[in-house]
Amino acid sequence: MAAVAARSTGSVGVGAVIFISVALTTYFISKKKKKKKKESRKKKKGLVDAIGNTPLIRINSLSAATGCQILGKCEFLNPGGSVKDRVAVQIIQEALESGQLRPGGIVTEGSAGSTAISIATVAPAYGCRTHVVIPDDAAIEKSQILEALGATVERVRPVSITHKDHFVNIARRRASEANEFALKRRNSQQLNGKEDTEKINGYESNGCNYSSLFPEDCQGGFFADQFENLANFRAHYEGTGPEIWEQTNGKLDAFVAAAGTGGTVAGVSKFLQEKNPNIKCFLLDPPGSGLFNKVTRGVMYTKEEAEGRRLKNPFDTITEGIGINRITRNFAMAKLDGAFRGTDREAVEMSRLLLTLL
Repeated sequence: MAAVAARSTGSVGVGAVIFISVALTTYFISKKKKKKKKESRKKKKGLVDAIGNTPLIRINSLSAATGCQILGKCEFLNPGGSVKDRVAVQIIQEALESGQLRPGGIVTEGSAGSTAISIATVAPAYGCRTHVVIPDDAAIEKSQILEALGATVERVRPVSITHKDHFVNIARRRASEANEFALKRRNSQQLNGKEDTEKINGYESNGCNYSSLFPEDCQGGFFADQFENLANFRAHYEGTGPEIWEQTNGKLDAFVAAAGTGGTVAGVSKFLQEKNPNIKCFLLDPPGSGLFNKVTRGVMYTKEEAEGRRLKNPFDTITEGIGINRITRNFAMAKLDGAFRGTDREAVEMSRLLLTLL
């Protein structure tokens, strides 16, 4: 300012206006930030209201190493501890709105991971219960967590997804059985006339045997179907993606995520690329998963699937909940520019690096 002032009165005048404008802008931005901060600290209206709007944090170690601003979305701050809380809310809300689920009903899912925990966390807020089917080779601690959250847990032998007794297929069957159970109970009580006793939650009786797993006041069942239910995709297209865009003011160059169901990477990538086609979106895939080859070569294939090399569990990795060898309806919605293969060693080393200079 002083140097400019020495040249001419006009320069001083312009300089002063710029200085005052910057000062006022800084003041108003600061005031706005304080107001937003106060708003964000307001009491949340129940557990569901506390889900989402997680902060973005600068990862100092990676930012310093790359010379770029590397940000991480803190989804672990959701009440259920993961990004799957968003999916659970979206699935249950849409099911209730469509009439496929009603308060007092049971949400079933075949999952040994975060989705089951999120559904068990969220369902009671809607007056619903949770029934989870998991393979019996899953850690017993997972069953204990789910039961502590009030879910009923059914452990079954691990078999191929094509087998009728695969844990996901059993979960789907349990939802039908819960509807059958509720129908028979209504018939026995002769309530609400003929129409209600013939159909419940859009389900028509087929005379199958119902399970003894359900409480007497069960209002039917709904299979969450996290892999194929597009409510999963919408949770991120309508929630996570817009949050990232707003938190970065639209100034981002790339987005990277792994995929299991594909909902997160699909919803976020599609939203961001619709806002700005120049934003690059990438998949990170673990050992044993075929998504890397699908994205980069157009073929769903891994070396573990070669003749004579098939493994009982091709996902020989320490990571859980990511990697798959089929295209789900959710993943099919993704807009990806490429993919990277990540090893377990890289994952462990990176987890340690992320803890430094935070």
